[in-house]
Amino acid sequence: MVTENQVLDALHKVVDPELRRNIVDLGMVRQVRIRGAHVKVTLALTVTNCPLQDSIATDVVQAVKTLEPGLDVEVAITAMNEGEKAHLREVLQSSPPQPNFPAGNLNRVKTVIAVMSGKGGVGKSTVAAMIAVGLRRQGLRVGVLDADITGPSIPKLFGVHTAPETSPLGIMPPQTSGGIKIMSINLMLENEADAVIWRGPLIASAINQFWSDVFWGDLDVLVVDMPPGTSDAALTVLQGLPITGVVLVTSPQDLAEMVVRKAANMAGHLNIPLIGVVENMSYVTCPKCGERFELFGKGNSEEMANAFNTRFLGKLGLDPEMARLGDRGEIETYANGEFGPLVQVVAGVIAAAPDSHAHKH
Repeated sequence: MVTENQVLDALHKVVDPELRRNIVDLGMVRQVRIRGAHVKVTLALTVTNCPLQDSIATDVVQAVKTLEPGLDVEVAITAMNEGEKAHLREVLQSSPPQPNFPAGNLNRVKTVIAVMSGKGGVGKSTVAAMIAVGLRRQGLRVGVLDADITGPSIPKLFGVHTAPETSPLGIMPPQTSGGIKIMSINLMLENEADAVIWRGPLIASAINQFWSDVFWGDLDVLVVDMPPGTSDAALTVLQGLPITGVVLVTSPQDLAEMVVRKAANMAGHLNIPLIGVVENMSYVTCPKCGERFELFGKGNSEEMANAFNTRFLGKLGLDPEMARLGDRGEIETYANGEFGPLVQVVAGVIAAAPDSHAHKH
């Protein structure tokens, strides 16, 4: 029969994938009970419903089963108490990360892509969401920071209503059904229809906290849904976050393009690279005959992209199906066909970027 010490020795090989230390040293193994061939391991994780709990539980079962054939392994999961959290903080501050895992800061965000329009109402949030969905489908580790504090749309599009929990590492962003981490002010409001009536400094402070106080962990890309305009909030994102590049979203009207040019000029003044321009709401397709109708006229987005010496990333049509799925919080189930070329360009930017955008709490 296996002993408790043997089980604990086996569990030293189970590493929390984000904290990069083994679960025994982190104090996550609260109890081991052995009755014959039945082994029950009780784990205390940093928060309830930890996004990684299933993965860690599977690793625990596999590690214990290697000790002896025929073992029945049960894993119970609960949340840490204050004493356990205090121990975890001490371990993180005093011990190096597990070998074979990247050393360095707790958050390692490889690239930060800002989706910007300057003008509201051009579908910027939907484009940001679909970029995130497309990149996630390619197997990348993706987060979305909803920087539109006064008009947050991201939680609604993804159907996420869970309030973020706090842990010794910072605020834990909830995950979508597809595994995208998101953070938005709407997740912290008692009622999602409540208005956020704040002056500029408070909005800027919230955006900075979503970057510095949130435990994003290891991400290949953080997609930032930018606030409209070129004032305090947008400036906070472009100056306060290590932006890899900006995707500009426009629509065919001259008015929209005029305002988007302001956003492009803002990025230029701050020496932030433009990834390209995408024209949204370019047309609608007749469901009966398949003919395309340019409801807002022919846009000049391609010429604008040329003027700013950046790529034209294509035209996107108005699709009632995408609107329906977004309203139902099921944007991740949208087929995403038209977004393919745009996603590929962003994926190329991520692949070419060095692993340099890490930060510490």
